[in-house]
Amino acid sequence: METRTAEFDAQFEQIYSTHHGWLRAWIRRRLQCADQACDLAQDVFIRVLVQRRAAELREPKAYLSSIARNLMVDLFRRRSIEQAYADALAVRADALEPSPEARQLVVETLLEIDRLLDRLGGRARDVFLRVQLDGLSLAEVGRQMGLSTNTVRKHFIRAMAQCLALIDD
Repeated sequence: METRTAEFDAQFEQIYSTHHGWLRAWIRRRLQCADQACDLAQDVFIRVLVQRRAAELREPKAYLSSIARNLMVDLFRRRSIEQAYADALAVRADALEPSPEARQLVVETLLEIDRLLDRLGGRARDVFLRVQLDGLSLAEVGRQMGLSTNTVRKHFIRAMAQCLALIDD
């Protein structure tokens, strides 16, 4: 067991020392921020360390840049949600400034809802958003999307069931 751990440590150290510099530079070019590039590069290597896949990597640059791209998407999505929430608060004249803890809780909830909606699939997500955000009836959504009301209802029920499962968690 100790031999396998030592082997993994050596392989991970080799990948880290070989690829950390170019990965940090690659991320910095995309984010235009050296500090965030350092943080994100560390997050990439933490993922590799946790997954314990260093020995399996045949194309380390492709694998590491793929993880980095996914982490950047998450970062941009989080920024977008935080900005949308801040904009919504700014529009409301009567809104009280929430505490940092309350703001964090709302952002985390919005991120989870966003992840959930991504897992729904295109049609179910469109139906859910049109009903919940646009306030359309199932029949109106069906007319807009060229679907029967029954099909729209099935997609909406599927989306609501996923949302309820999220609430139960």
